[in-house]
Amino acid sequence: MHIGIIFLIFFGWHAAQNISNWYQKNRNSNFFEKKHLTLERSFYINEAMKKTRDIKSVEQSLVAFYRDSKRMPTYAEMMDLFEVRSKSVVSYWIEKLIEQGVLEKDSQGHLKLSGISFGIPLVGNVAAGLPVSAEENMHDVVSMDEYLVKKPDSSFLLRVTGDSMIGAGIMEGDLVVVEQDRQPKNGDIVLAEVDGQWTMKYFRKQGGEVILEAANPAYPIIHPREELKIGGVITASVRKYLM
Repeated sequence: MHIGIIFLIFFGWHAAQNISNWYQKNRNSNFFEKKHLTLERSFYINEAMKKTRDIKSVEQSLVAFYRDSKRMPTYAEMMDLFEVRSKSVVSYWIEKLIEQGVLEKDSQGHLKLSGISFGIPLVGNVAAGLPVSAEENMHDVVSMDEYLVKKPDSSFLLRVTGDSMIGAGIMEGDLVVVEQDRQPKNGDIVLAEVDGQWTMKYFRKQGGEVILEAANPAYPIIHPREELKIGGVITASVRKYLM
């Protein structure tokens, strides 16, 4: 009995001594710090999942900030945008957004929104008639997205085939911006479905009749016979001269 008690006391002391030695050996290492950070990260990520609706809302917050500020937010600003209290959570959402293809890193490792065009300096005007003297000055920075698309939530792009609108300056291969929610006015260029076929033409009103007119005399005026559906109004066209 006494031997058993002595054995247990000795064994307990020996185990405690081993634990103490291990702690003294690792107390100055980053083991506990890493463990703490892992637990903290898990806690805040769980908190973020509760407070943040979904990844789409995070994306929308970033895009809205970019459009207003013309730059990406800092980590501190992202904490406010995402309504979280830890940079670990910001890192978590950044990883998710990169996986989703919403964010990417440039050649210098800086974050940027995929598919969002960068600002281009507007340095002045150029004469398309007789040459005039001009001085280049920085007038503004223009985002091509914002310049071409006023309502991104209700707009989309189409690539043009055919030459029926060359008189309007729209050539085959151009991209056109279609705004779905805009009501067409007389003279607008529209995307229209006529008797089951889609086309892009001028929208004209003649009396009580709507006709669709090409910008090329080789094409006849279209008089919808049964059904006419307006899919949107063309608000811009884009052409690249060099690849």
